[in-house]
Amino acid sequence: MNGIINLDIWQVMLSYIFVLMVLLIIKQRGIKREKEILISSVRMTVQLILAGFILAFVFDKPSPVITAAIIALMECFAIYTVFNKFKAELSHELKKTIAFSMTAGTLSCLFYFLFVVVRINPWYDPQYFIPIAGMIVGNSMTGISLGVKSLVEGMTTQKNLVEEALVLGATPQMATRSIINSTFDAAIMPTINSMVGMGIVFLPGMMTGQILSGTLPATAVAYQIAIMLGILGAVALTVILMLQLGYRSFFNEEDQLI
Repeated sequence: MNGIINLDIWQVMLSYIFVLMVLLIIKQRGIKREKEILISSVRMTVQLILAGFILAFVFDKPSPVITAAIIALMECFAIYTVFNKFKAELSHELKKTIAFSMTAGTLSCLFYFLFVVVRINPWYDPQYFIPIAGMIVGNSMTGISLGVKSLVEGMTTQKNLVEEALVLGATPQMATRSIINSTFDAAIMPTINSMVGMGIVFLPGMMTGQILSGTLPATAVAYQIAIMLGILGAVALTVILMLQLGYRSFFNEEDQLI
């Protein structure tokens, strides 16, 4: 294996030419996105630099308290991001369901993956716990965001169909079955599509990072297969929990649409 090629600050700065390229394109096309692109580029840079310092400290001094605190912060930020994206569209009950589903779905899959599949020792080893948790929580956040969007739209646009089914004697669960199924399908489809193209159309970020850091390709492949299956399970479990519990927030105690 060849030695790792380290990037100095000037080499990293050269990569910002791509930001300038995008800015030139959108300016030429008259698309008003300059502010968002600049802010996102600066935020990404600052956040990753801070994350690098924090991870260096955490990896150097492993602690179960710090690891647990970082995971809790990830969960809280993911839940807040979903809430903030939809704001007034979410009822109090649906917000509680989203928070529970995100926490239960991601943590159960994360613990199974780390303790049964990878079998890390000690259990709080941040080198494995934090990056894998980030991938599982991040992908689940995307999945549940798509699920919430599709559920709210479905319950709004198909309100008459649901009411007709209720009038004919269907239970709320039966009346919303097609909406829940289509919502679940829409939420997990991006994960499935990324799995289909993986290894042929593109090499995923985790695998690429491991190979660039000097890890043997066979080891990188094994980890990537395992983590993608873990992500698929986490997204599916998180979304189905949200749907199976969340649809009730659209009905009152008399099973009438709110």
